[in-house]
Amino acid sequence: MKEFFKARFRPRMLELFDGSYNRERLVSDVLAGVTVGLIALPLALALGVASVPVGVATPFPAPAVGLFTAILAGFLVSALGGSRVQIAGPTAAFMPIVLLIIERYGYDGLLLATIMAGVFLVLMGFARMGAVIKFIPYPVTSGFTTGIAISIMVSQIQDFLGIKTASSPPREFLEKVPWVWHHLPDVNPTSACVGVACMLFIYYWPRFGWQRVPGIIVAILAVSVAVTVLGLPHGFGVATVGSRFGASAVPSGFPPLTLPVVTLERIRGLLAPAITIALLGSIESLLSAVVADGLINDRHDANTELVAQGVANIVCPFFCGLPATGAIARTSANVRAGCRSPVGGIVHSLTLLVIVLVFSRYAQFVPMAGIAAVLVMVALRMGEWHELSRLRQMPLSDAVVLVTTMLLTVVFDLVIAVEVGMVLAAFLFIRRIAETTEVSAVTADDELETPEQLARGKDIPEGVLVYRIFGPFFFGAAEKMEDALEGAGPLPRVMILRLQLVTAMDASALNALESIVERFQAAGGVLILSGLHRQPLAMLAKAGFIERIGRPNICAHFDAALQRARAVLAAPERGAAA
Repeated sequence: MKEFFKARFRPRMLELFDGSYNRERLVSDVLAGVTVGLIALPLALALGVASVPVGVATPFPAPAVGLFTAILAGFLVSALGGSRVQIAGPTAAFMPIVLLIIERYGYDGLLLATIMAGVFLVLMGFARMGAVIKFIPYPVTSGFTTGIAISIMVSQIQDFLGIKTASSPPREFLEKVPWVWHHLPDVNPTSACVGVACMLFIYYWPRFGWQRVPGIIVAILAVSVAVTVLGLPHGFGVATVGSRFGASAVPSGFPPLTLPVVTLERIRGLLAPAITIALLGSIESLLSAVVADGLINDRHDANTELVAQGVANIVCPFFCGLPATGAIARTSANVRAGCRSPVGGIVHSLTLLVIVLVFSRYAQFVPMAGIAAVLVMVALRMGEWHELSRLRQMPLSDAVVLVTTMLLTVVFDLVIAVEVGMVLAAFLFIRRIAETTEVSAVTADDELETPEQLARGKDIPEGVLVYRIFGPFFFGAAEKMEDALEGAGPLPRVMILRLQLVTAMDASALNALESIVERFQAAGGVLILSGLHRQPLAMLAKAGFIERIGRPNICAHFDAALQRARAVLAAPERGAAA
């Protein structure tokens, strides 16, 4: 058991004890951690506010939920993770699924779904599924990422424009758009100006050359001071965190221990959302780790990273936390600030904790329009907008998957989008593979092979039919094989099936071969296979197919197959299949 855990769970934090970590690296990591902590502060606050709708009963105020998620997840993932510089916390990608779960199952349901997702992530890590996540098609990830970005921007319209209504806006996109149009007369121009000013401040801040000072924190501080000094909440009706959630919106204490209600029925109902959280969290965290690897010339341990992300998502809900994962923007900022070890992520968490404990009372002055502006900027940066401009250059199947996943994410929800996107991508991939696989007759003029496989100039005896399969032999190609055989006319005495260009087979291909063998054996004929590669050969051997067809009818190359065919033709028909 010890060796099992050691092989699958190797936190990068342990590298600090190999003697190479020195004071210079410690200072650099601490400064980077403080910097990224300041960057994470407004993001975590904004995500907490946006992820918990007004009126939803929570054991802890919504703004503080995002902050403590960043604190706990950031600490645990840095201490246990497989990346040296990963920064974890709540991310905008989770907002649509979080809002959906809260709407259907309440906040308590969100906590249980997050714990379930954490368990799935841990199991994925110990099952060494870190590499499998990388096989999710890019059009699916690009589609739902862009769809999430659109959903975030639409969800922030009310706070950004300062629209005040007696009831909450609908969550569904198709209902929210006409709702916004209907309430345009209720827009608060002052709130809209605050939001626009905050966005412009964030966008243009890097051009001043002050990269060490986070633009987002400066923008939030600037608009908060301006709104408070000018008295905009009272004279112009600009909503703030304090007016929305109360003066103690961010308590200076720790969140209470919360135990969600667990029943078999709730687990069954939350299974699909939990899997979506786990899938989305694994994709985003491993993508962030890959980006970090490129920045520091390192290689992360994907399975250890999944285990760490799982532990964080198991622990955070017990303290009212949201789903968490690796954050690409914060991880990149951590690297640019000079971090090269997990110490930076731990210091980032401690920085947030100190800010919450000491300065939490000032959070009430942050305008809601400023928070909305931060999330809109995050959405604009996370969307794969460049992919939409390249749709015409993409293969049609990829473009269909991307657009379908994006639209389903926006119009319905992320659960449906991921499920349909994956299924659609799988079907289109199968179709593409089947289209690239060729089944063709071989004649004496063929010259596409190596000398021992070459058919050109070699005598193919009368009564011998030769076919070649080019490409993976999956169930789409298996149908082609059966169609080709149907069109060949009466069955010959011997058929040679050349498989030297087949790299892989599946169960459908095996079934097609078994059907062909049955037909040949019933007619007194023989099927000979030549040029089998390792995977097809191993599969046929495991299925007992080699004994069924006869070992002499498995030939290493075409010359041997022709020699075997001549021997079959020369033998009496009754013993030909021997």
